[in-house]
Amino acid sequence: MKFIKWLLALVVTLILLVTVYLTVFFDPNDFKPEIVDAVKKQTGRELVIADDLSWTFFPVIGINLGGVSLSNPEGFTPKAMLEVNKAVAEVALMPLFSQQIEIAELSLDGATINLVTRKNGTSSFDGLSGDNSKKAATPAAETSSNAKLNDINIGGISITNTQINMIDEAKKQTQVFTLKSFTLGEFALEQFAPIAFEFSATMPDMTVSSEGKGELKLSRDFTQLVVNGLKIDTVVEGESIPNKKLETSISLATQIALDKQQLSVDIAQLTAASITAAGKVGVNYATKIPQINADFQLGDIDLDTLLPKTEPAAATEQAPAASTPAVEPDLSALKQLDVKLKLTVKSIKVANLSTQNWLMDVGIKNGVLDLTKLNADLYQGKLLVSAQVDARQAVASYQFDKKVTGVQIRPLLKDAADVDLLAGTANFDVKGKGRSLIPEQLKKNLLANGHFDINDGALYGVNIPQMIRSAQAKLKGDLSPETKEERKTDFSSLTGSFSLDNGVATNPDLAMSSPLLRLAGKGTANLLTEALDYRLTTSLVSSLKGQGGSDKDALAGIDIPLAITGTFQKPEYALDTKALLNNQLKEETDKAKEKLKDSLLKKLGGF
Repeated sequence: MKFIKWLLALVVTLILLVTVYLTVFFDPNDFKPEIVDAVKKQTGRELVIADDLSWTFFPVIGINLGGVSLSNPEGFTPKAMLEVNKAVAEVALMPLFSQQIEIAELSLDGATINLVTRKNGTSSFDGLSGDNSKKAATPAAETSSNAKLNDINIGGISITNTQINMIDEAKKQTQVFTLKSFTLGEFALEQFAPIAFEFSATMPDMTVSSEGKGELKLSRDFTQLVVNGLKIDTVVEGESIPNKKLETSISLATQIALDKQQLSVDIAQLTAASITAAGKVGVNYATKIPQINADFQLGDIDLDTLLPKTEPAAATEQAPAASTPAVEPDLSALKQLDVKLKLTVKSIKVANLSTQNWLMDVGIKNGVLDLTKLNADLYQGKLLVSAQVDARQAVASYQFDKKVTGVQIRPLLKDAADVDLLAGTANFDVKGKGRSLIPEQLKKNLLANGHFDINDGALYGVNIPQMIRSAQAKLKGDLSPETKEERKTDFSSLTGSFSLDNGVATNPDLAMSSPLLRLAGKGTANLLTEALDYRLTTSLVSSLKGQGGSDKDALAGIDIPLAITGTFQKPEYALDTKALLNNQLKEETDKAKEKLKDSLLKKLGGF
C-alpha cells in the first residue's frame, strides 16, 4: 500500500517538475520565429501569429493560439489566405501512456479562408505543397500506418463562424460559404455521438441556407463509419429557382466502409417542393471512376408548378434581340460517370400532359447513356421506350425505339398541344436515329420510320358527309345556305406508315374506312414550319342514308378529292368541286358511250 502511495507521489512530482520546467524555462513563443521561417521556406508565404501561445496543463495538456494568418501569394487580393481568431486543443495527459487519446476540447472560432483564382489561372493554392511535400508524406504515412491506438475519447469539437470566400477575378464573381456552427458531442469508439451543423452560402444567382443534426459512430479498427438519423433542411432562393424559392428536407442513414472505399446511403424520406421520394444509393469509390448504383421511388410530380410562369408580351414594340448561334450541349461529363439508376414514379405532369406508373432503367458508362427501359401508363394506354445517347464525340448521336399502344388520342392531343384533330384508340411505333442535340438540327437530322393505326375514332374539324351533300346540291343548282352540323367525320379505322427526313414527315399510304366512306391519300407534314399538305380521295360506299342523304346516292362510287392544308394548329379542309364535276361528267360520258354501244350491238344483231 505504501508502495502505491510512493509511486503516485513520484508521478505527481514528475508532472509538477515538467510543468515548472515548461512554464519557467520553456516558452512556446520562443519557437514562433522558427515556425514562421519554416512556413516561409516551405511555401513562400507569410505566417503571422499575433497573440501569444499559452500552455494548459494537468489534467489536460494543450495549447491556445489566436491571431493566426497565412498570406496569399504576392499580388493577390485579399492579402490573407487564412485568418484564425482563436483555436484551442487540449488532450488528457495520463491516457497517453496507455495509447489512448482523450481530447478534452477542440475548438476553432472565427476562421476566414480567401481562395482567389486570378485571370491568368493562378490560384491561392499555388506553391502550398512545396518541393519536399511528397518526400515528407512517405514517412508520415508509414508512421501513421504503424501506430495503434486502444481508444479515442473526445469531450467535444466546436467550429464556429468559419467563412470561405471563393473569388474568381476572370468572372468577377465571389461566392461566400459560411459554416456558422459545427458541433460534435462526446465521442468514443463504437459509440454514437451527436453531430449538428448550420451552413449558408451566397452565390451570384442564389442563396442557400441549411441545417442538420444526427449521430455518428466509428468502429474501433477505423474501418466503418456509420451515420444515423441525419436530417437536413435546406432553403434555396434565387431568380433561377422554381418559384424563386425551393425548400427541401431529407432524412437518411449512411455507412462508409473506409477500408473497402464503399459508401451506402438509405434515404428514408426526401421532399423537394411538392415532390416526395425515397431510395438507396451505393457508391464504390475505390475505382478510378466511382461506380454508383441508385434506386429511387418518387410520388406525384407536377412539373407545371415548378416551371416559371409565362408572362404576357409587352404591348410596346421592342427591337428583336440579337440571335446567339446555338451550340452543342457539353456532355463530356458523361465520360466521368459509371451509373446505374432504377427509377419509379407514381405520376408525372408536364405541359398539361399526364402520365402514370413510370418505370425507368438508365445506365451511363464510358460516355454512353443507355435508357434500356421506360414504361408508363399514358391516357388509358401504354408507353414503351428504349433509347441511347452516345456522347463520345463532340456532336452527340442518338437512337430510339418507341411504342404506344391503346392510347386515347383525343385527350392526349388536347393536353399536349391543344389540338382537337383526332379521336380514337391509337397504336403507334417509330424507330429513329440522328446526330446533334441542337433543337433545329435535331429536327433536320432525324431519320425515322414508323406506323400508326387509330380505331373507332373521328376526324374533327371536317364533316365529309355534309361536304358531299353540299357538293351534290350545288351540282343540281341548289345554292341555298348549308345546314349547320357538327364538323366531325366518324371512322372505323385510320392507318398509315411514315418516314421522317430533313424535318419532313411523309405519309404515302393514309387509309380511312367507315360504314359510309373510304378514304385514301398521301401527304407531308413539315416539323420545321408545321405546314400540312395532304391530298386525299374519298368515295362513298353506297349512300348517305342516316346522315341526311337519300337511299341511293348519286355520287356513290365517284371519287371525291379532298385537300388538307394549313398548320398543325389550324388545319384547313377543302373539297375540290371542279374535280368532282369533272369526275361526274366523265361518268355520264361513259354511261352515254355504253348506251350507244348497246344500241349499235342491237342493230348489228338484227342483221
